Amino acid sequence: MTNHPTATNQFVLTHTMLRIKEPKRALEFYCDVLGFRLVTQLDFPDASFSLYFLQPQGQSSSEDLTLEQVFGLPGLLELTHNWGSEDSTTQMHSGNSDPKGFGHICIAVPDIEAACARFEPMGVTFQKRLGEGGMKQIAFIRDPDGYWIEIVQPSLMGALVGENRV
Repeated sequence: MTNHPTATNQFVLTHTMLRIKEPKRALEFYCDVLGFRLVTQLDFPDASFSLYFLQPQGQSSSEDLTLEQVFGLPGLLELTHNWGSEDSTTQMHSGNSDPKGFGHICIAVPDIEAACARFEPMGVTFQKRLGEGGMKQIAFIRDPDGYWIEIVQPSLMGALVGENRV
């Protein structure tokens, strides 16, 4: 598809939402392990939930953003915590387990071997280690709620994809 409606020229994918059970644990993982920073936290006491908007370290923005600015930023990760869910035995949807649908998010790193070596002593759970499986140039880790996170090194993707690009 090469043509798109001009009315969509300013549409922006701003965020992807993952539901979490324990905010402290999830924020430590995404900030300390993957280098995100908390842009804003929104609490909704009447509805018993909180939203945490995280931005990848490589993106720059000022510290004090209006909500309009936050909701216009591309590529944010929204972590949603329904209060009391930390006590629930319900499992979050993880990766490619049934029911299939949502699969994973992806983080690009400049050196995948160094990133994976850094994850090891931090106790990060690997779903697929670098060098395993058919796609040996990528890894998958899991966050504290079991969500899969693909780790890629962009400079290796050409060799991985080869002639499969349309």
